[in-house]
Amino acid sequence: MKSGQRRSVLQAPAIHALFILCSALLVVVLIRQFLLRPFGLTLTPFVFAVLHGVIAATIAYLRRMAAWWVPILFCFPPAAVLVNSLQLPPALFLGIFLFLMLLFWSTFRSQVPFYPSGLPVWNAVEALLPEGRALRVIDIGSGLGGAIMYLARVRPDSSFTGIELAPLPWLVSSLRARLFGSAGHFVRGDYTQLSFADYDVIFAYLSPAAMTALWFKARQEMQTGSLLLSYEFLIEGVVPDIVVYPRTEGPALYGWHM
Repeated sequence: MKSGQRRSVLQAPAIHALFILCSALLVVVLIRQFLLRPFGLTLTPFVFAVLHGVIAATIAYLRRMAAWWVPILFCFPPAAVLVNSLQLPPALFLGIFLFLMLLFWSTFRSQVPFYPSGLPVWNAVEALLPEGRALRVIDIGSGLGGAIMYLARVRPDSSFTGIELAPLPWLVSSLRARLFGSAGHFVRGDYTQLSFADYDVIFAYLSPAAMTALWFKARQEMQTGSLLLSYEFLIEGVVPDIVVYPRTEGPALYGWHM
């Protein structure tokens, strides 16, 4: 792993959350020892877990982590104790872990979870594609491949690629494309390693955490006249040139002309 990648991993919020959980656990162990020796008081496993969650959530709040980490860190230790009390077979947890790892892969680092879009969004993207010429279009974080397969069907004059880092969604999208004879092409990889200069239209459905870096890369690499589309998530401080609503009461699809 390169030094830059190592720093990126260590700076990931999920890694910070893990350090906070470990630190909070150490504090609770010290509290338990303090209560046990002079006073003879013991903490039940559930009370221990709740106290662990309270301390972890407090640290996350004081460190000004994203708001959702506070309830996550509060609930995680008690939830672990409750699940453990069910005495489920270890193989079940291993299976769930492997499935989630293949589905989300490096979400802990990229902060881009699995977000499916849907047909109304695909229709809106299609309506924004320039007419009269062949286009090179890529969906960065293409998930199960629905958007690329749909666009490749309705715009056979153009080239459509989906790139996905997580192994399971990439495998599913690739198999679907072969099964249905789609002209869409799917590759497994990290979109940050792509050259955006190779594409006329880039479609993204990522997360707020990824948008600033996406904009910087797009401004550096995308060619004049190309189009960047983002469903639901704005680029902070950058006014979009296009705002459409694929669903009446749903999020917007934003666009920026380069």
